Amino acid sequence: MRDSRPQSIENLFEATEGQGMLQSIQHRAIALNKLNRAVQGVLPAQLHPWCRVANFRQGILVLETANASWMMRLRYEQSSLLSALRAQILPSLTAIDIRINPSLAVKGQESAQESSKQSEEKSAGRQLSEHSAEILRSVASRSPEKLKKIIERLASLAGESTSSTSRNK
Repeated sequence: MRDSRPQSIENLFEATEGQGMLQSIQHRAIALNKLNRAVQGVLPAQLHPWCRVANFRQGILVLETANASWMMRLRYEQSSLLSALRAQILPSLTAIDIRINPSLAVKGQESAQESSKQSEEKSAGRQLSEHSAEILRSVASRSPEKLKKIIERLASLAGESTSSTSRNK
């Protein structure tokens, strides 16, 4: 049974048997963080924002995932994940327990939005050079009528940013 009586804050910092209570908590958090990075390295990339290590105790790795659909996807990967982790870093691993943590859905959504914003920013700065436009026009002159109109419309975009174009023209 736990001792739930109030304790002095000094007890948290005192070294008992070589390490204090806060120090042991810190070591455990660092170990779980390293384990999380190792698991992320083994998982498919699309699972990274939706899955994390929650705990490792008595040979059982506890993973958290955002919702039931990601849980099913993770279960498909469970056997390969188990064998890869046993071979690489956790020979004592006996099982993987997967649990749903809805707070991961919010974090996963934020990271997915960040990656889509980054890809939009990369594509927003693209421009078609005049030289490329001339090459397109020469290709269009030798193309069938329908394709010729499309290529000429593309060539007319030279110097404009691709983010300002519209597919409804």
